Amino acid sequence: MQNHQFRLTSRPAGAVQRSDFSYGSEAVRALVEGEVLVQIKYVSLDPAMRGWMNASENSYMPPVGIGEVMRAIAAGKVIDSRNDGFAVGDHVTGLLGVQEYAISSGQGLFKVDAALAPLPLFLGTLGMTGMTAYFGLLDVGQPKEGDTVVVSGAAGAVGATVGQIAKIKGARVVGIAGGADKCRYLVEELGFDAAIDYKSEDVAAALKQHCPNGVNVFFDNVGGEILDAVLAKLAMGARVVICGAISQYNNLEAAKGPANYLQIMVKRATLRGVMVSDYYPRAKEAITDMAGWIRAGKLKTREDVVAGLESFPETFNKLFDGSNNGKLVLKVA
Repeated sequence: MQNHQFRLTSRPAGAVQRSDFSYGSEAVRALVEGEVLVQIKYVSLDPAMRGWMNASENSYMPPVGIGEVMRAIAAGKVIDSRNDGFAVGDHVTGLLGVQEYAISSGQGLFKVDAALAPLPLFLGTLGMTGMTAYFGLLDVGQPKEGDTVVVSGAAGAVGATVGQIAKIKGARVVGIAGGADKCRYLVEELGFDAAIDYKSEDVAAALKQHCPNGVNVFFDNVGGEILDAVLAKLAMGARVVICGAISQYNNLEAAKGPANYLQIMVKRATLRGVMVSDYYPRAKEAITDMAGWIRAGKLKTREDVVAGLESFPETFNKLFDGSNNGKLVLKVA
């Protein structure tokens, strides 16, 4: 049995290129005691993967090594097992990589109920993406009823979930996204109170219009100039949640920090990062709530599924050119 896979061959400079990877195949070896063989069905494509390709030593996990299979969260089906915790036929998610088959010790492998929802949903709203939104907003942002919540990257998988949860909790929600279609989607389909098109609008002026009393909670997925613009509009006691900085990931120079950081002092605000791995012990809490909201029609999901493992480099770049619509997933088999 041959396993097609992408291995990192060089550190990308700027946007990812196909030449940064090798695409080949190797025979799937036999399992040893305690191992599980997973046939991968879907690979989650996430902005964090761009950071994993760099040689940074100051990150929450080590970089992908040159020559290693590209790290990625994926979902699939157990097709062979020598681990008592997993049976043939189980559906699982975990850091399985950009490949067709993965051998796992079982550590970090999570069973999911494929009868409850389609597998791509467990890579999105019912997976790490949804948990990031849920705990980042509710535990770190702590919105109160009537608060104004601003979300950057609002049409992305995390941002769209954050905005909808904020609405469920009684907040007023303003999303920042790129393009008229995405802004219409936020307001007309997801129920955001307002949307700002950063590609065609003056973000600072639009924030002044839509947030006349300031921003109580800012959930940031973008960084850069948008982070600066929102910091200038914080309300007293605001909470700023740092989830990501996709505007900075392809930079050839060091990431730019916020120029308006003194507003955190002036407004007695807090700025705190969120890392989903801190919340794994509470995963059931998030999944139970979000599955219930989905069933009740309060939380909508959208997956952008692209077929073909071999298209990985080009499909991954959809995250950075804004052409993806919803949670970006690569269909393998």
